[in-house]
Amino acid sequence: MSTLKKYAHLLVHYCLELQKGDNLFIKSTALAEPLIREVFRESVKNGVHVEIEMEFREKSRILINEGKENVLQQPSFLYKHAVENFDAYLVIRAPYNLTETQNLNSHNRDIRRDAHKDIQQTYFRRTADRSMKRTLCQFPTQASAQFARMSLEEYEDFVYNACHLHAENPAEEWKKIGREQQRIVDLLNQKDKIQYKSAKTDISFSVKDRVWINSDGKNNMPSGEVYSGPIENTVKGVVHFDYPSIYMGHEVEGITLWVEEGQVVKWDAQKGKNLLDKIFEIPGSRYFGEVAIGTNYNIQKPTGNILFDEKIGGTIHMAIGQSYAQTGGKNKSAIHWDMICDMSQDACILADGEKIYKDGAFIF
Repeated sequence: MSTLKKYAHLLVHYCLELQKGDNLFIKSTALAEPLIREVFRESVKNGVHVEIEMEFREKSRILINEGKENVLQQPSFLYKHAVENFDAYLVIRAPYNLTETQNLNSHNRDIRRDAHKDIQQTYFRRTADRSMKRTLCQFPTQASAQFARMSLEEYEDFVYNACHLHAENPAEEWKKIGREQQRIVDLLNQKDKIQYKSAKTDISFSVKDRVWINSDGKNNMPSGEVYSGPIENTVKGVVHFDYPSIYMGHEVEGITLWVEEGQVVKWDAQKGKNLLDKIFEIPGSRYFGEVAIGTNYNIQKPTGNILFDEKIGGTIHMAIGQSYAQTGGKNKSAIHWDMICDMSQDACILADGEKIYKDGAFIF
């Protein structure tokens, strides 16, 4: 079986668990046509109805910068209908240009974001209760390879290896990962106070009665993380994010956040602080919606793509903004921005004062 056929089989049967009669909405770009074709084939031959939205180069840029206000205020009809009614939603990232959303008309961008606010809340509710199954994945493109400082062939191998597509049966590999991660979440779900400590980070929070989720490839492919939502007003300390973060097409490096009673009260960055200044004006953005630990040791270097970087084995990440309802998190925001901290050296995680993780690995 070819790698793309394996990929499609994994997405349809393991990640989305599609059944005869389900409705699947796929969103991607025309560059991902080879993978879309195989997902379509695998779906329809199993009785799944498929609708596809294929974006073209700079579609979002044209819309935001040149769209009239009445157009910007009108949510995408197909997307709205799919989020409200479809059984499954697959996003295949296949970018033409990772920076094409830079320097957009900020006023128009805000109008467009507000137009989708209610739809976004429906999306979070339906993905939380699994009334809509959702998976995000990557198709290798030249833009992503170049941004990762790899050749396209090297980047393809990186993506497929991260997804365990080189294995004879990728789904079985993910089931093994799920069993190991279940052991971790079973422990964490008994704990109250969690503390992340490294050379530049000392931050703690309560997760009492919140739920740790075993992310084993059902919502993201690749996956390999355990995550929860902190009790919003309990986060305190300082956290430094070692890896670059990309948001709205802009790269921000060396982010440090100071947190008191759950709220980010001060921030700095070695590069891109002006973007942080804008982001922290958005309602809900100064509180954390997610805390997580990356466990995918097939990913060992950052590529500027959060889908992969947040899963790096030996890292933690925290997201400002919107909570995931399935964790019990209550923060609401128009954004959800993950930021990543290296925990591979001189670092540990404490759970109710007990060291459960040291230098990039769990020790229990």
